[in-house]
Order: sequence, then structure tokens, then C-alpha cells
Amino acid sequence: MAWLPLLFLLCLIGVSFAGTASWILPMAYGVLSLATFLLYARDKSAAIKGHWRTPENTLHAFSLLGGWPGAWLGQALLRHKSRKLSFRILFWVTVLGNACGLVLYLSPELRAVLGRAISVAGNGILRLG
Repeated sequence: MAWLPLLFLLCLIGVSFAGTASWILPMAYGVLSLATFLLYARDKSAAIKGHWRTPENTLHAFSLLGGWPGAWLGQALLRHKSRKLSFRILFWVTVLGNACGLVLYLSPELRAVLGRAISVAGNGILRLG
């Protein structure tokens, strides 16, 4: 299953090639994925040596921002953070959160609907205050 994050990154390149999104998108995911993988590698090494560890919140933050393909590869290839159920559940929450953000970014219609909903809700709050 380690091929799935690579397939995702290739799809992002395809979306950019088709003109649906900027080339910055796959580059950002690639850089964040590499950084996240390196964080996993450093944390795995620190765990083995008994040194200072990377906080789990940092690993999750990088995943949420777009580094989840690198996190996935880090878990699979390095066998790091692959057993702790609470960590894995939160990892999948970050993947879902990132996917929702990506869908919003790629869908101008959905962004417009969400913007109108926020505007209506904001107007209602202003009237209450």
C-alpha cells in the first residue's frame, strides 16, 4: 500500500497539468511529504537511541498541512508509529481533514457555497450582538 501516496502525488501533478490547480500544489505536497518523512525518520532514530522525540502533535500537524503521504510512507517503510492505535486514528483524521481542504481548494463552486454560508452565519451573529 506504500504506492498509494505516490499515486496521490501523481494525481496532483495531473490536476496541475490539466490546469485545474497551480503547480505549487503538487510541489507543496511533495516538500511537505518529504519533510514529514524525514521527521518520522528522525523520530524513529531518536526512539531507538533514547534521545529527544518529536512530539506527536508536530507529526500530526505536518500530516494535516499536506505531508500525510510522507507520513504514510514513514509508517510503512520505517515501521514507525504503525502500532499505536490512538496515533493511527488521529493520523487518519488528519488525512480526512487535509482531503476536505483539498476538495474545497479544487472546487470553486463549493468554496462559493461555503462562503455564502459563512456570510449568512456571520450576519446572524452580528445581529445577535
